[in-house]
Amino acid sequence: MAVSRRETLHAAWRERIGPVWKSRLASGGGAVLVGLFAFCFAWSADHAQALFGRVSSSWPYAPLIVTPLGFLLLAWLTRRFAPLARGSGIPQVIAAARQPASSRPLVSLRTALFKLVATLLAMGVGGSVGREGPTVQVGAAIMAASHRLLRVPVNAAVIIAGGAAGVAAAFNTPIAGVAFALEELAAAYEQRLTLLVMAAVVIAGLIPLSLSGDYVYFGVVSETMSALKALPIALLVGLVGGAAGGLFSRVSLRLLARGSILGRRPLMTALVCGIIVAVIGVAAQGLTWGTGYDAARTLVEGGRQPIWFAPAKFIATLASSLSGAPGGVFAPSLSVGAGLGGLLANVFPEESRSAIVLIGMIAYFVGVVRAPLTAVVIISEMTANRGMILPLFTAAVVADFAAKAVSGRRLYHGLADNLTPEPEDPSPDRVKP
Repeated sequence: MAVSRRETLHAAWRERIGPVWKSRLASGGGAVLVGLFAFCFAWSADHAQALFGRVSSSWPYAPLIVTPLGFLLLAWLTRRFAPLARGSGIPQVIAAARQPASSRPLVSLRTALFKLVATLLAMGVGGSVGREGPTVQVGAAIMAASHRLLRVPVNAAVIIAGGAAGVAAAFNTPIAGVAFALEELAAAYEQRLTLLVMAAVVIAGLIPLSLSGDYVYFGVVSETMSALKALPIALLVGLVGGAAGGLFSRVSLRLLARGSILGRRPLMTALVCGIIVAVIGVAAQGLTWGTGYDAARTLVEGGRQPIWFAPAKFIATLASSLSGAPGGVFAPSLSVGAGLGGLLANVFPEESRSAIVLIGMIAYFVGVVRAPLTAVVIISEMTANRGMILPLFTAAVVADFAAKAVSGRRLYHGLADNLTPEPEDPSPDRVKP
C-alpha cells in the first residue's frame, strides 16, 4: 500500500524534526526561566542581607545568638531534607555532568527549591555566603526539568548549559558564563556543548538585563595601568592572592573530605562555625556579613577598608563554607580579593588603588576556583574595564601557579569527588589468581 505524503511528513517530524525543535524549545524555555529565577533570587538575597543588617544595627549583639543558632538549624535541615543542597552548588553540577544518567538527585527541583530558601536564610542570619554558586545549581536543575517536561534526554551538555546560564544571569556577564562552562564545568570541548551553552547564557543573561536595565555589577571602573608599571604589581599580588586562595581550597578540601572530623560531628561543626562568623561580624561592625558586595565596591571605587578586612572576611567565608549550610563562595571570594588588593595597594602608594584592587580580586578568585580565563572575563565584564586585560591576565596566570603549589586539587572538582560514589573494592574471593 502506498504511503501518503501526510504520513511521510508525520514520520519525518516524529523521527527527525520534532526532537530537534523539542530540544530547542526545552533549552530556550529553560534559559528564560533561569534568567527570571536569577533576577528574583538576586532581589531576594539583597533584601535578606538588608534585613539582617537592620537587625544587627538595632541589636548589635543579637548575631551572637542568631547566627550560631541559624547555622545549626540550617545544617540540621539540610542533612534532614536535602543533603545534596549543602555548600556552593557548583560541585553538584560538576558531579552531575560527570554522570548524567544518575544526575537527577543532584539537580532536582526539590533540591533546587531547598537551596533557594536555605541560601536566603543563610544570608538572613549573617552567613558570609554568595548567591552565585547556588544559582548555578538551581540553573542546572531548571534546565534539566524543562528537558524532562518535554521528554528530551538530559545529558552533560544540558546540565552544563543550565549551570553556565546561572553564572551569566547572576552576574549579568554572558561571556563569563561561556568561559566558566568550558573552563570549570566541562571536562572536554564539544561543539554541541558550546552551541547549547552560548544560546542558554545569552538568553538567560538578557532576562535580568531587560528587567533591571543595563547595569554593571561593580559599576564602571575606568582606572588603567601601563603594562610596565603593572608587571611587578601583578607578580606580587598574583603570588600573594593565589597562595591565599590556594590555602582556602586546601583547608576546605581537607576538612570537607569524606570521613573528616567535621563530617562526623556536623551539628557541632555548624554551631562552632556560626559562633566564629558571629564574633567576627560583631567585632568588624558588620563588614563581614553576607556577600561583602558593599565593602568590595567601596574598594573598587578607590575607597579604603580596615587592614584586617581581608583576613576577617577570609575566616568568616571559610567558616560559613565549612558549616554545612547552603551558600556559595563566588561573591565572598571577590570581596576577600578586593580587601587583599586594598591591603597590598599600600605597598605601591603612587599607583591607582582601584587598579590594584582589581588585580587583588582576580588573584584571590583564581586561587580559589582555579579558572584564570573565567576570572579575567568576569572581572572585565563586572567593571566594564577593558584597559586592564593584560595586567589582570598576568596576575591570573601567576595566581593559578601559586594556588597549584599550595593546593594541587581544584576546589570545586575536589568537592565534586565527595559527591561521586566511591568504587567498591573487589572482595578477596573475587580476585582472580
